Amino acid sequence: MSDDFSSVHNHHETAVFDAVRAAAPRFPVLAGRGDLLADVACVALNRLPPRYIRHDADLHFYRSERERLAHEQALRDAVQRAFEFVQARELMGARN
Repeated sequence: MSDDFSSVHNHHETAVFDAVRAAAPRFPVLAGRGDLLADVACVALNRLPPRYIRHDADLHFYRSERERLAHEQALRDAVQRAFEFVQARELMGARN
């Protein structure tokens, strides 16, 4: 038995990272702030149920179109809320 777990990852990670990069220009307070964008990604990932897989094709093969669309909406919602949360925290900190 091999103990190499390097192929195991959360299915949401890449999609969340891509969505954060794409949405960043809409949040000028956070755009260009890699540390805060990483915070946004963490908040968004924590809002989504973990889906650990070894290969992306594994999940795509077994997921229905309805499940795929629901996942995409949940991801968009999680990223939007994460940006709003981190931006609000950053603005509150700037006032103190």
